Amino acid sequence: MISPSHFLEDLRRGDFTFFTGVPDSLLKAFCACVSDTVPACKHVLAANEGGAMAIASGHYLATGKPAVVYLQNSGLGNLVNPATSLTHSGVYSIPALLLIGWRGEPGVKDEPQHQVMGDITPRILETMDIPHTVIGGSQEEAFAAIETARRHFEDNESPFAILVRKGAFAEWNTSDSPSHWPEAPFREKVVEAVLDATGPSDVIVSTTGMCSREVFEVRERRNAGHAADFLTVGSMGHASQIALGIALARPDRRVLVLDGDGSLLMHMGGMAIIGQTQPNNLIHVCLNNCAHDSVGGQPTAASVTHLHRVAQDCGYRSSILLKPYREIGPALAGIVEGPAFIEISVAKGARKDLGRPTTTPQENKHALMDFLRLR
Repeated sequence: MISPSHFLEDLRRGDFTFFTGVPDSLLKAFCACVSDTVPACKHVLAANEGGAMAIASGHYLATGKPAVVYLQNSGLGNLVNPATSLTHSGVYSIPALLLIGWRGEPGVKDEPQHQVMGDITPRILETMDIPHTVIGGSQEEAFAAIETARRHFEDNESPFAILVRKGAFAEWNTSDSPSHWPEAPFREKVVEAVLDATGPSDVIVSTTGMCSREVFEVRERRNAGHAADFLTVGSMGHASQIALGIALARPDRRVLVLDGDGSLLMHMGGMAIIGQTQPNNLIHVCLNNCAHDSVGGQPTAASVTHLHRVAQDCGYRSSILLKPYREIGPALAGIVEGPAFIEISVAKGARKDLGRPTTTPQENKHALMDFLRLR
């Protein structure tokens, strides 16, 4: 397996010294190594992958050196715009080294939301004129990939990508950073409290990662069924806009979106659209642990951002920071008109035995659509 520290040192020897990106589970050990050993002035956790590409472009413009942009391949969708209209050799011609976790690689078992992107990832890179190489668990192979990238940049001012297979990196021993809110409850407790406070006709849209898994598990424990829930297992950052589409089409239903701080920050402009459209049946609940909890617990910018104040400035009719979380029932009952925003502080982490949805995404879709038609 590849040692994260050796790989980082090989990058530095290749004159790659600035890092930015969005954390990925396959790159978790490498990202932790970067966080632990690279000065803060040379490492930026971006809100989304397109933003990371722009940060890398600014670094190159100021230094003449390509930056390393790390991401999961699902984030290529966010990357397409700057990769084709900013860094492409037909536009500004700006080099960057893309380190991409290859979820859903053909022949490798993975979750359904990764299968399509996993299959087309090499073709997307080719379509964007980004040459790439693939690495597994060989240290020599990883060093050769860095050398290939370095030689590419000697002759080309354009991006180059390294696709990283599942299990390529060895573990990185790091002390787990404490929760930003050490006295806060775990997210699953809050999810349970929110579901306790919902009515029989309410619709739940939950964000990607641990949150949707916890919604599913709570319903399973209660034998309550899953028809009222849309589990957004992919599409990070878009749960609030899915909820907005439902709320506008079904003003007779109360729609609650369970969001995370990392997801919300990724496409925070969605809050402005909610404020502009004013759906009075939409309640936006942000479970804020100031971390990318599903991919290693790296910090988000939510620690320096008052999200409930952002919602207020975006035009939500009401916006509160709720303490303690057990008051979620009265808080939801007291909302006369939306859109409303409720921010709840939660601790990092989840149960080690937390399961995954046993229904398929299409089964989830059909159940929700039947629920919306029949009630």
